[in-house]
Amino acid sequence: MALLHKSVLTPSKTAVIDTWAKARPWFRGDADAAFVKVAAFRFDDPDGRVGLETLFVTAGAGPVLQVPLTYRDTALDGGEAWLLGTLEHSVLGTRYVYDGLGDPAYLAALATAALAGGPQAEEFYEVDGDREVREPSAVVAGSGSPSALPVDVPAVSSMKTRDDGDVSVTSAGPLTVALARVPGAAASALAQAVDAAAAEREVLTGTWAGHDAPATLALVARASR
Repeated sequence: MALLHKSVLTPSKTAVIDTWAKARPWFRGDADAAFVKVAAFRFDDPDGRVGLETLFVTAGAGPVLQVPLTYRDTALDGGEAWLLGTLEHSVLGTRYVYDGLGDPAYLAALATAALAGGPQAEEFYEVDGDREVREPSAVVAGSGSPSALPVDVPAVSSMKTRDDGDVSVTSAGPLTVALARVPGAAASALAQAVDAAAAEREVLTGTWAGHDAPATLALVARASR
């Protein structure tokens, strides 16, 4: 469950990612246009401390881009390479914003969703002590089985990330996560980015307004332990 707050963010999430995302090799769109959020979904952090959100954004007439983010109340030790900036949350205070593929909490949540067939987080607003459901603007699901072994949260020191065209890849111990920055368009490239001999290979797919056919968002591979 993701408990959200009706709040003001300064700067906005799309402003925080602007310079970083437009400098990546997978950026597509108008570099002079501001990012517009098309949809988003969240995962649960089992410890309830880290916000785990994936944005779908566009820049001008460009395609939809996938940008996973994490929000922390303190800096991630060893995570300097993936820090995108900070924002001020009118309820929670300063939040450190990271590229999700460089944050162990996001990597574990995505891998769990794909390998164990897990869903996204349910989203709620708390208003005057009552909780109101917020309908998701994107719906995702993993292809794996609930009988899959639990995913170990990787250490930051074990994580290596790279961009390969429209795909971003993170490796951490037995886990490899390949994420389609241009959802759907990079499906074949995802398979090439992970070990074909991995014991487990499962995908995360999703839909959002204007894209009713499930698009492959990520491929997760896990080697035998």
